[in-house]
Amino acid sequence: MTTTWKTLLILAALALALTLAACAGGSGGDPAKTVERYLQAKVEGDEQVVRSLLCSEMEANAFQEINAFTSVSGAHIEGMKCQWKEGADVVACEGKIVATYGAEETEFPLTAYRVVKEDGEWKWCGETALTQ
Repeated sequence: MTTTWKTLLILAALALALTLAACAGGSGGDPAKTVERYLQAKVEGDEQVVRSLLCSEMEANAFQEINAFTSVSGAHIEGMKCQWKEGADVVACEGKIVATYGAEETEFPLTAYRVVKEDGEWKWCGETALTQ
């Protein structure tokens, strides 16, 4: 194999590795996906995911966020669709969290959430007002 072919093969392998790394599913890309992952983890009580997606400002609230739905049954999300307007720090979501308290079903509408980029990754940073 000639040096030119070896160089091309190495460059192709490097390009493939970079492409796969970009698609690895971290929270560095789409803030709306980060919010969706966060909300799903919160409903499921997934401590590891919730902690990994909380912004540093919200770390003191981790216990409440992780345990928000532990005293209910059947907590789940219906119709979740989140969108981020590029350049903004807000993700607007549609849908609702449904949970049963005792014998009563309660709905919590999804709203707008603030996101921040920390160490190259988008993080959930609490509810916020939807701005235009």
